[in-house]
Amino acid sequence: MKDTKTNATKVVKKQTLQGKVVSAKMQKTVVVDVSRFVKHPKYGKFYSINKRIKAHDEKGEYAVGDVVEIESTKPISKDKSFVVKSKVR
Repeated sequence: MKDTKTNATKVVKKQTLQGKVVSAKMQKTVVVDVSRFVKHPKYGKFYSINKRIKAHDEKGEYAVGDVVEIESTKPISKDKSFVVKSKVR
């Protein structure tokens, strides 16, 4: 991206996440369950956060149960802002 006022380019860091495919019923879309293990800032207890993210799968090659890596991108639709990058295992 180029900033018109200063002619400097912006570096956009893409977010990559790993998760398990829980649904592949839509065309060109898979639902990936991403789990994170985080520490509570005040109490110090560890707990897990699960999030279901819709990701774009152009060829429809991923099935339920596959562990995949997804990468953020510009919004493809109302719900999809991630693309499936590769299969992990």
